[in-house]
Amino acid sequence: MTSEEQPQTEVGESVGQQLRRARERKGLSVAEVAESQHLRPSVIQAIENSDHRQFDGELFLKGYVRAYARQVGLDPDRLIADLDRELEPLRREREKQQESNPLVDIERRRRRKRRIAKALFLAMLVLVGGLLAFRFLVESPSPGEAPVPREETGEAQPSESGMPDVAEPEPDMNGAEADADRDAPAPVEPEEPVVVSEPLSELPAQEGSPVAGETAETPVDEASAQPAVAADDASDNIADLTPRLEMSFQGDCWVQVSDGEGRRLVAALQRRGDRLEVSGPAPLHVVIGAVDAVSTIQFQDAPVDLGQFPVTNNRAEFTLSP
Repeated sequence: MTSEEQPQTEVGESVGQQLRRARERKGLSVAEVAESQHLRPSVIQAIENSDHRQFDGELFLKGYVRAYARQVGLDPDRLIADLDRELEPLRREREKQQESNPLVDIERRRRRKRRIAKALFLAMLVLVGGLLAFRFLVESPSPGEAPVPREETGEAQPSESGMPDVAEPEPDMNGAEADADRDAPAPVEPEEPVVVSEPLSELPAQEGSPVAGETAETPVDEASAQPAVAADDASDNIADLTPRLEMSFQGDCWVQVSDGEGRRLVAALQRRGDRLEVSGPAPLHVVIGAVDAVSTIQFQDAPVDLGQFPVTNNRAEFTLSP
């Protein structure tokens, strides 16, 4: 159908009336249109009667009208424009109902309060940022200004203990030398080395040696004359006399060893592959938490048989003496 063949719309006709006249010209019933649009017949009747309150939203109503217009051969865009003009009074009525609804008024107040709180929060952030920037600019020295040390300002500087240091008065230069002489320690005279005089006749003659019969004075250091290894020999003897216990482990084992004076020499968990060496006054009291984890045990370089000691729940406690 061309534009010239399209029926002229009568002035004052609603969208529903236009759709009804087009349907009747097509010879279609309400049920046939509803079945084609997959809608209930009551929906088609509400559209033709302009009963727009039966629809929850304008979106669905406009979709139904557009599909209905295509089916009966009308221009969908023109009908949607006419439908917008028809819906305007209904829109204003719904707006008034929403404004009179107390729940809408409460929601409006709540939104206003949220906007005010947000504005106050932003203002506080701006104020705090401005104060921090102002404080930084005031306290920071200018690039050309050097900081004044405390010594020039005359203030007493605190010492490490927190108390201000008090400037000590300058000593009198006239009495400084006298005080220094009075406080200076007395000089210690060096000890004269011991001189051993031996007749040269008893010494073998060497090149550059003095003539036989003369006496050669040889300085001897008294400290070097004494045996220097006496202390080392004594410490080695003491170490040899101290009982020594050596243990190696093939698993995790807790070990505690105490000496004869009651001092605990070791109390720790030993791992697989560890080697333990302790020594102390006899007798040594030994506690082994896992006997099967001990690989070897020696006391004074002699192997110790753990089978001779009582073992309870894989735990042994015994005393070793030389």
